[in-house]
Amino acid sequence: MESSDVEQDLQRSVQAVLRELSAQAPALQSNQGMWRWSLHKKVERDPGKSPALVRILLRELEKAESEDCRHVIIPLLHTLMYVLTKATGIPEELHRRTYAFCTRLLTLPTPYCTIALDCAIRLKTETAVPGTLYQRTVIAEQNLTNELYPYQERVFLFVDPELVSASVCSALLLEIEAAQEQQTPEACMRHVVSHALQAALGEACHAAALHRKLQTSSRGTLEHYFHAVVAAVEQMASEASPSRAEHLERLEEIYCSLLGPAAARGRCGGDPVQDRPPGVPLPSPCITFHLWAGEEQLWKELVLFLRPKSQLRLSADLEALDLQGLRPDHGLARVSVLSTDSGIERDLPLGADEPPAPGSPEMERAGLQRKGGIKKRAWPPDFLMPGSWDGPPGLHRRTGRPSGDGELLPGVSRLHTARVLVLGDDRMLGRLAQAYHRLRKRESQKFCLTPRLSLQLYYVPVLAPKEPAASRQPELGELAAFLGRADPWYESTVNTLCPAIHKLAEMPPSLDMSRTVDPFLLDVITYYVRMGTQPIYFQIYTVKIFFSDLSQDPAEDIFLTELKVKIQDSKFPKDGFSPRRRGMAEGPGAELSMCYQKALLSNRPREVTVFLRATGLVLKAIPASDTEGPSQYPPTAAPVTDHTCLNVSVTEVVKSSNLAGRSFSTVTNTFRTANIQIQSQDQRLLTLLLDKDNQRTFRDVARLEVAPCPEPCSGAQKSKAPWSGSHGQKEMETVKARPKPLLMPINTFSGVVQ
Repeated sequence: MESSDVEQDLQRSVQAVLRELSAQAPALQSNQGMWRWSLHKKVERDPGKSPALVRILLRELEKAESEDCRHVIIPLLHTLMYVLTKATGIPEELHRRTYAFCTRLLTLPTPYCTIALDCAIRLKTETAVPGTLYQRTVIAEQNLTNELYPYQERVFLFVDPELVSASVCSALLLEIEAAQEQQTPEACMRHVVSHALQAALGEACHAAALHRKLQTSSRGTLEHYFHAVVAAVEQMASEASPSRAEHLERLEEIYCSLLGPAAARGRCGGDPVQDRPPGVPLPSPCITFHLWAGEEQLWKELVLFLRPKSQLRLSADLEALDLQGLRPDHGLARVSVLSTDSGIERDLPLGADEPPAPGSPEMERAGLQRKGGIKKRAWPPDFLMPGSWDGPPGLHRRTGRPSGDGELLPGVSRLHTARVLVLGDDRMLGRLAQAYHRLRKRESQKFCLTPRLSLQLYYVPVLAPKEPAASRQPELGELAAFLGRADPWYESTVNTLCPAIHKLAEMPPSLDMSRTVDPFLLDVITYYVRMGTQPIYFQIYTVKIFFSDLSQDPAEDIFLTELKVKIQDSKFPKDGFSPRRRGMAEGPGAELSMCYQKALLSNRPREVTVFLRATGLVLKAIPASDTEGPSQYPPTAAPVTDHTCLNVSVTEVVKSSNLAGRSFSTVTNTFRTANIQIQSQDQRLLTLLLDKDNQRTFRDVARLEVAPCPEPCSGAQKSKAPWSGSHGQKEMETVKARPKPLLMPINTFSGVVQ
C-alpha cells in the first residue's frame, strides 16, 4: 500500500473517533469503542504506519488547539502517547513537536494542564533516550527483577459471581489466560532488548537478524543482554541532561556484541535493510483474576503482593509492624495495662515500647491492665498519615514511573502499584467501598501498606442485558453514567464494553489454540489501566442505625451511591417505645421527623427540622443527569460539587378533603444536604437498603443518622493552641481538628472535564 493510501486510511479512522466523540453520528453508536481499538491494531500489525499516525494525530491536536475544541484534546493526546510508547522509528522531530504542544497546554485549566504536564515529563525523557517508556512499562507490569528500576505493578481483577454471570466470569478468565500464556519472562526480556535497540538505532538495526538471534539465545545470555540494555537506558535517563548521541553509542556496542562483527560492518557501511522488521508487541500487564469473597479479601491480596520481596526494603520501624494482616483482628483490639509512669515519654524505661511476646504471661495479664500512656512511633515529627493513597485531589502526575511513587517515610519507597479493577454494577462498587473503608481503618492502626504501595482503583460496568428500548442509564449503573458524563473518553472507551462482554460470554470457546485471536476486551482493559491515571473522588457516607428493639445494639455501615428508606408494614413491639402522638391521622406511609443541615451556596450552616408523612425516601450520593437532550458537545459538564453532598428525594403524603371524603396524594420533594437524621414518629418501622444491594438490608429500624464518613486516621488528630493563663503561664488548649472526609478515588482518563 502506498504512503498516500496509508495516510488516507489512518485519517478516516481518526475522523471516525472524532465523530464518535462529537456525538454527531448516531449510526456509529453500535460500533462505539471499536474505532480506537481498530486504529491501534492497524499500527500494531504494521509498525511502519506509526510515524504517519503520529503526524495525523499531532495535526488534529494542533487543529483542535487553534479552534478551541477542547473536548477532543485529551482523547487524542492519550491515543498519541499510547502510540509513542509502543512504536519504534519515530523521528526526533515528531517527539519535539509533541513536547512543544504539551507545554502550550500548561496554560489551560485542569485537567488539561495536569495531563499535559504528565505527557511532557515523559516525552522529554523519551526524546533523549528512545525506548524508555516501553522498557519501564514492561519491567514494571511483568515484574522483571532489576535493581536500576525496581518498580512493580499488578492488576487485580475482582468479579463477584453473585452479581456477574458465570459465563461472563469464565469468558474473561479464558481470555486473560490465553493472552498471558505467551508472556513468559524470557519473551518479555526479548521484547525489551529488541525494542530498545530498534528505537535507538532505527533503520540501521537489522531487526529480522536480531529477532532470530534473541530467539535462539539461552536464558543466561538473554538475561545478560537484558540487564545491559536496561542499565544503558536507565543510567542515561537518570542523568540531568541525557545525550541522545551517547545513548546511541552505548546501544550500538550492545548490538554489535549481540550480532557479532557482521553487524558492526553493516552499521558502519550503512547498508539498507531489505526485509521488513517484525513488530515488537507490548505485552498486556500481569492480571490476576479473583472472585469476590468479602471485604477482607482486598487487604489480604495486597499483603500477599508485598510480602515476597518487600522484606528486603523495609526500614527498622516498618519491620516492627510485621504485616499481620492475614491474621484475625487481634491486633485491632485495644490492650490496657496499669499505668505507673509520669505520663512523660522520656521517663519511660528502656524497652518500654516493646510489646510482650505472644503467649507470654504479660500478654495474658494485659487484658486486665492499662497500658502506660500514649506511645509515639519514631516517624518524622511533621509526618501525618495521608488522607488518600495518592495524595489530595490536586495535581496528579507520573514521571515515567508508576504513579504514587516517592517516599512517605525515610528509606521506604513506594515501589509497588496495585491496580484494582472491579467489574459489576453499583452494588459491586458499594462492596468495594466497604473493603476500602476497612483497609483505611486497618492502616490507621497498623500503617504497613501505605508507605510502600500505591493503590489505584478502576471500574468497568457490567450490567444485566437490557431490551433495546430500555433506558441508557439503568438504575444499577448510575455511577458509570456519572463517570461517562464527567469524562467523555471514559464513556466512549469503557462504558461501551458492557455489550461486548455479554457477546463474548455467548460465544462458544474456541478449541483451535493455533489461530491468533485479537483479545478486544483485554486490550481495552489494558488501555484503561495504563492511561487512566486521573481519579475522580467520591464521598463515602456512614449511617448509624438504631433498631426498635432497645436491647439490640446500634449498627453502623457505609454506602457509596444510594440509601433507600422504605416503610414497613410491621409496627413497634408492645413493650417497646413508640413516639406516636395522640390524634395523629391514619393514612399511607409513616410520620417522620427529619433534621438536616441544608446545603447552601454560601456554605453557612442552616439547621432544618421538619415533620411530615411519607411513603419513603431515597438518599443519592451520585447526581442525576441534568443535561437532557442533544447538545453541541457531549454532556461533560457534570457539576464537581454535586458528588460531595446527598440529594434527598422524599415522597410526601398530602391529605385533602372534598365532598367525596378524605383522599391522599403523593408529591416528591427534593433537597440537598450532607448530614441528616430521620426518625419514625408513629408505630411503623423502617427498612434500609444500602447501595441497592439486597444483602445489605436492615429491618425494624426506628431511627438513622447519615453523615460523611471521616477518614479513620483523622479523628484522633488534635491541634494545640497556646494561650496565657491567669498566672501568666503558658497553657495549652486542646482543640479537636475537623475530621477529613473519606474519599474513594476511581481512575478515569481525564478526571472531571469542565
